[in-house]
Amino acid sequence: MEYTFDLIGVAPVLSLFNQQQKSEQRTPWKGAAYLGAYHCTLDEFIDSAKTVTAGRGWDLDEAVDTVVSFWVNNGEKIRHWKQRLQDAGSNNLLVGRLADVHSLRIEFESLLGSDDDTERWDDFR
Repeated sequence: MEYTFDLIGVAPVLSLFNQQQKSEQRTPWKGAAYLGAYHCTLDEFIDSAKTVTAGRGWDLDEAVDTVVSFWVNNGEKIRHWKQRLQDAGSNNLLVGRLADVHSLRIEFESLLGSDDDTERWDDFR
């Protein structure tokens, strides 16, 4: 299985919790997992990834490797989000998205509202 990870924003703790609850009610254990960290560190996101992969049937080592690879290759983006988190204050989390690529693609296609988009996505594999 192939995974993807990205930092996507800063959010209040309660907002992330509410989003996770809604997501689990709609499609439990499918699609993306949203990880939250109080500090912009690789260790916090690895710990968070370990927590969410347990019930999803994901390969923990591959998922963690994806997070590490992102961290190694995106220093500027990490510095940007670290600063945004500091600006937001202590009641906020840095949010990352970890997903298996196939499920994320299906999730994005559902947002577009068309099953006909599958052919276009197949061109990008």
